[in-house]
Amino acid sequence: MKRALITGITGQDGSYLAEFLLGKPNYEVHGLVRRSSSLNRQRIDHLFGPDAPGRDRLFLHYADLADASSLAAIMELIRPDEVYNLGAQSHVRVSFDQPLYTADVVGLGTLRLLEAVRHLNRNHPVRFYQASSSEMYGSAPAPQGPNTPFHPRSPYACAKLYAHWQTINYREAYNLFACSGILFNHESPRRGESFVTRKVTLGATRIKEGLQKRLVMGNLESKRDWGFAGDYVRAMWLMLQQDKPDDYVVATGETYSIHDLLDKAFGLVDLDYRDYVDFDERYMRPSEVDVLLGDATKAREVLGWKPEVDFHGLIKMMVDNDLELARREKHARTFPGS
Repeated sequence: MKRALITGITGQDGSYLAEFLLGKPNYEVHGLVRRSSSLNRQRIDHLFGPDAPGRDRLFLHYADLADASSLAAIMELIRPDEVYNLGAQSHVRVSFDQPLYTADVVGLGTLRLLEAVRHLNRNHPVRFYQASSSEMYGSAPAPQGPNTPFHPRSPYACAKLYAHWQTINYREAYNLFACSGILFNHESPRRGESFVTRKVTLGATRIKEGLQKRLVMGNLESKRDWGFAGDYVRAMWLMLQQDKPDDYVVATGETYSIHDLLDKAFGLVDLDYRDYVDFDERYMRPSEVDVLLGDATKAREVLGWKPEVDFHGLIKMMVDNDLELARREKHARTFPGS
């Protein structure tokens, strides 16, 4: 039985990865959660259900990427075969407001985890996955691939780049089986509500159901390579199954603007977004990233990976989910207590 440890298991990617690994009979999954006065486990609640496959193979532990001692203790307790570092302060815009916190958790947090992995690896082989980000490319010209120079444009991107290079350094200096997946934007119905794709699909469906009137947005011109998070966690796992560790770009190879996103989401509920969307410069980043377009040729050729859900299928999936949520909310408001 393999043991996998996932930081950030309660997030979008962590929940899909846990689900994916528990779908395999030979995995025991351990997740790190931060101690908090309120629980934030709705993305993984279904994995503990009475009919959930592998529910007896899923365990949660309190630890924090900001606390090196907790990471070392958990590593020695679990002695995982695979470690997936998905924990982060992952909102780019927020990183401008909280640069020190972002750098500590995203950058130094990865280093703390790598150190814990390195010590365990002395007597128990460990394979390590680092969630790197397309934001590291920043203003680098598209398409961006494994050999494209990085040019980060936010505190988040800078912290991710630090973590990325530390992962490479630990691979080269300590012979650690450490891989980085440079993941381009990946979304799902489990995406946080403050992220642009979910903000749009929630806004469109709530406007359709009469729960809100307007949607306020920032930069509508930026273009992104959007994929489905469920596809991307499969690539993470594949990286750790190879004979040799390496870094890979994970992307769809297609790019769409925020205008395209709005047009698709509102169109699915028979609305024209231009009638409902307002611009507010407060939602602009101090330094913008105009175009992110990934070249995942290496992932296709070496890992045998390719995305199964395209942009249109992804947005429909999210709109369908959020339309159901909006209808439930509308019903609850109309028939309170029912």
